[in-house]
Amino acid sequence: MSLANTTMPLPKTQTNRLINEQSPYLRQHAHHPVDWYPWSDEAFTKATKENKPIFLSIGYSTCHWCHVMAHESFEDQHVAQLLNTHFVCIKVDREERPDIDKLYMNVCYMITGTGGWPLTIIMTPDKKPFFAATYLPKETRYGIKGMLTLLPELSDLWKKKSDDLQQSATTITSSIQKTTEQTGGQELTIKTLDATYEHLFNSFDEVYGGFGFQPKFPTPHNLLFLLRYWKRTGNTYCLKMVETTLEQMRMGGIYDHIGFGVHRYSTDRKWIVPHFEKMLYDQALLIIAYTEAYQATQNPLCKTTAQEIIEYVFRDMTSKEGGFYSAEDADSEGREGKFYTWTYEELDNILSMEDLKLITKVYSITKEGNYTPEAGQKARENILYQSMTTADYATFYNMEEHELLDRLTAIRKQLFQVRKKRIHPEKDDKILTDWNGLMIAALAKAAQVFSKTNYAEKSEQALKFLVKHMLQTNGELLHRYRNGKAEITGYADDYAFLVWGLIELYQTTFNPRYLRIALDVNEYLLNHFWDNIKGGLFFTSDKGEELLTRTKEAYDGAIPSANAVTMENLLRLARITGNTDLEHKAQQLGKAFSHQIIAAPSGYTHMMASLDFAIGPSYEIVIVGRKGDKKTQNIIQRIRRLYLPRKVVLLKEPDARDSFLEACAPFIKEYTQINNQATLYVCQNHRCKLPTTDTEKIDELLGEQQL
Repeated sequence: MSLANTTMPLPKTQTNRLINEQSPYLRQHAHHPVDWYPWSDEAFTKATKENKPIFLSIGYSTCHWCHVMAHESFEDQHVAQLLNTHFVCIKVDREERPDIDKLYMNVCYMITGTGGWPLTIIMTPDKKPFFAATYLPKETRYGIKGMLTLLPELSDLWKKKSDDLQQSATTITSSIQKTTEQTGGQELTIKTLDATYEHLFNSFDEVYGGFGFQPKFPTPHNLLFLLRYWKRTGNTYCLKMVETTLEQMRMGGIYDHIGFGVHRYSTDRKWIVPHFEKMLYDQALLIIAYTEAYQATQNPLCKTTAQEIIEYVFRDMTSKEGGFYSAEDADSEGREGKFYTWTYEELDNILSMEDLKLITKVYSITKEGNYTPEAGQKARENILYQSMTTADYATFYNMEEHELLDRLTAIRKQLFQVRKKRIHPEKDDKILTDWNGLMIAALAKAAQVFSKTNYAEKSEQALKFLVKHMLQTNGELLHRYRNGKAEITGYADDYAFLVWGLIELYQTTFNPRYLRIALDVNEYLLNHFWDNIKGGLFFTSDKGEELLTRTKEAYDGAIPSANAVTMENLLRLARITGNTDLEHKAQQLGKAFSHQIIAAPSGYTHMMASLDFAIGPSYEIVIVGRKGDKKTQNIIQRIRRLYLPRKVVLLKEPDARDSFLEACAPFIKEYTQINNQATLYVCQNHRCKLPTTDTEKIDELLGEQQL
């Protein structure tokens, strides 16, 4: 009898062990007929005792194809029967356990040449993989073997050729352990920056912005590097690449024109059709990119977009306690994008004839629809996107741009109120330390550039939340918080991104306590994640769970790597504190990954931004003045108007001895005011200039011209 045809009665309503987990993604699978285990000793013990292979499924709550596979296969009685009988099944949330995900995603790339989610791994009870795939259909189609065929075949192989599978698993494990061993030692130079620019230049889409063709991801770290390279070289094409990309994303369907925020990525070259999930880290990194682009160009669209994304985060992604939620789903009512799209008839019923006519043109709406939500269906729905800039549309309508914007804002608010009544996509309400660190940094930077005190306040509230719930008394960080429970040993990302946020928050508020926490968290990171043999940071702590290997990455994916961010953190902390040991550590970190960086520098753009800081010219700026003094604030604001990515700023109150600041930066003791006035000290590339009280000399001291 074929295993695929065997049946056994399974209860229609049931729960499995995932019902006790905090992860929203795991809980989505808690009522499946599959006998899911979380990643646990219990599961591996059972597999060993019963001599069964492990079926490992990795995904995340806002992954569309994870939902598809779950509904198609994991809710199916026949598939569940096969899995429960012949495998021990483990479900992992990649956002909770990125260490497991990174390890087995590397396996998937090694075996299949591709990767993605849902990730499917079959492995031995001792965690050694011998099969890898991504999405698998229930039944075989279009050359992809289905679960009903594949599972019996794998079970049969395990029973009849177990030794061969074990040997294959051992070989794969050995290979993956070797690939995680980076080689380095070579000094990174300005030539590496030039090569990075060349790589980005060659892959840039001149028409629609972004890099490559499709699908297209925002990759804001590419844009941040290009801004720095423009600053270094004066190459205006760098600015064109940045502005074109940011403008085209803002015009496209990847941007939520009604509720704001940016979707995960675009499936097409033109940024029109997105995968509709919204991730916290995308919002944070794009806030930084739009904010820095505004600093560099004074383009008002960059300012508006950054502030709109922040409005979305405050409204929909912020917990009552101050932490930031992880994501919003792509699907609602069982279909991707349903919450975000509109039929022409809907809009006709909501809007006046004049307003409908206007947005039909501006947002590319048609009666037939411009978007096909599912294969085989006719397009009746519309994704809102612009084919031209708002300024071009204003010219078309013979209007002032501000008049057109006012009308579009009124229409947007009307549609937003209607959309609020729809069934919303599910929210992944877990709070992750690393992604919150990114948002703290983003809000702090935006607070500086846009002079928005409420941005700084929200950033501080999030930090207060993390310090209270995620930072342990021994300096260790926890990774995830949900429903009052903080759990999971922190990863390198948690430390690196939180330090980034703390540095940025200090630069915003000049509260030296944030600097003290940054130094403490950074010290723990170096003590427990540093590779003392080859340099660089492991992804997991020496206190973390022992997997097949400790991964170590410098490559930037959707978010920058912990190694890249830490390199910049070390440089900034070195300049703030005067501790040259930190700068030496940053140099070691760059050398540790130099061979792979030189081979493909555009994959390491955040580390190249860090290298740009290291090479300089960089500035150390000390202001001695009372924080509330008008002249002190004038100096701060004039500095913040300038795009100076290679700078650190310290503020010393002249009258009171600040033990926190002096403990962090001992050299600050000697800095005093001139004639009892707010005084500016500037050092460039380890050379100090004469202090001044003349605010008109700020630009000159910093080698800048006001834009």
